[in-house]
Amino acid sequence: MQKDSLFNYLLRQGDNSLILGQRIAEWCGHGPVLEEDIALTNTALDYIGQATLWLEYAAKVEGSVKDADHLAFLRDVFDFKNCIITETPNGDYAYTIARQFIYSAYQVELLNVLLNSSDEQIKGIAAKSIKEARYHLKHSRDWVLRMGDGTEESHNRIQKALHDIWAYTGELFEDDDVEIELHAAGIIPLNQSLYANWIEVVKDTLEEATLELPASEYMQSGGRTGKHSEHLGHILSEMQFLQRAYPGSKW
Repeated sequence: MQKDSLFNYLLRQGDNSLILGQRIAEWCGHGPVLEEDIALTNTALDYIGQATLWLEYAAKVEGSVKDADHLAFLRDVFDFKNCIITETPNGDYAYTIARQFIYSAYQVELLNVLLNSSDEQIKGIAAKSIKEARYHLKHSRDWVLRMGDGTEESHNRIQKALHDIWAYTGELFEDDDVEIELHAAGIIPLNQSLYANWIEVVKDTLEEATLELPASEYMQSGGRTGKHSEHLGHILSEMQFLQRAYPGSKW
């Protein structure tokens, strides 16, 4: 049973990074300024690298799956386990920044705990990923502050983005049998245990940025069990096209 839980958890982490990386890569060549175009492209590459680490380990645990490419390019929508927040459209730059800030604040908390995982390979992935996650948080937080405490238009745009994205935050802190079993084995933390530090980072940042903490209590859910928005199918149709059109293709 623990093998199945471990495989599912690795898919969840790998899919979060893979789908968010694919989403952010859509900004390549379209960033608001050259420096941000480069920064976002590098962020996307960071996530693809992280996804490779998680999915390679998942393939090893599962046994019958060849490699990370097989998991990335030959699964259908309902087999993906990413949280819905990672598949939401980029919107304007404020929305992308709001999504990045929310997710990065969560990922930093998660990876900090995974550095002490009883699973040596997960510990190693966390060690390789934490520096990138901290940079993503710093970069997105700086932009939240800049937009929130900037012009009236930038303030309104980032505030609206935060309100729009807020309903996707609850899923990040859900736990099911997968997390509960792996937590009992000392492999991972419970997601709910990360909430207190996460919300403190979010509240402190929004207060400094003169922004309001969204008050919505309704939360979207289901991504971790394969229930996604219509947006994921569009992402996969583009991301998986080459492998499906020309099976067995290699870079």
